[in-house]
Amino acid sequence: MQIKVTKDNEIDNWTEVILIYNSAIKQMQTKLEILNQEFQNVHQYNPIEHIKCRLKSSESIVKKLKKKGYESTIQNMIDHVNDIAGIRIICSFTSDIYKIADIIASQSDVEVQYVKDYIANPKPSGYRSYHMHVLIPVHLSDKIVETKVEIQIRTVAMDFWASLEHKIKYKFEGDTPDSLKQSLRDCSDMISALDAKMLSLNDEIQRIKTGNE
Repeated sequence: MQIKVTKDNEIDNWTEVILIYNSAIKQMQTKLEILNQEFQNVHQYNPIEHIKCRLKSSESIVKKLKKKGYESTIQNMIDHVNDIAGIRIICSFTSDIYKIADIIASQSDVEVQYVKDYIANPKPSGYRSYHMHVLIPVHLSDKIVETKVEIQIRTVAMDFWASLEHKIKYKFEGDTPDSLKQSLRDCSDMISALDAKMLSLNDEIQRIKTGNE
């Protein structure tokens, strides 16, 4: 039986909480590595360039809870912070993003809570990425805990842009000059055009390759 964390089944030990979220990250990472190996064996192609994993720091969790108006308790952390466990999947092409997202959603032990498609609908800043918030079961000795994991899927170019935006925001402490904001938006448009061109080029390569076989 799968048990969600509720007031009747409260996890109040910080060490156990970290164990659970770390385990969720490892499980999702293993799923993705197996998927990538399967594509390599069956299709001689790797849709995933690389995978980045991270566990949100306690300081960032407390800051997010305060911003949302909640007390800094473990239960509030579990209930109201959705990105404690994070997986970032970096792909070569935009088509791979949706392919991987569909495969993740189709797995029987993954429950998709919601998605945010910032590729089809970029943020005003120019940020582009595909976000999935999912629940996956972590098996402990006495219970199964459905654990939240945030998955971000983006191309190499999108990841480069997002990394630069993060550095600029940190540098200016959230008060980025308008000229830099506009430059970032311009770069985002150029990256989107580059991704589209690279996808078109790859499709052409595949057509030529198939025609020669």
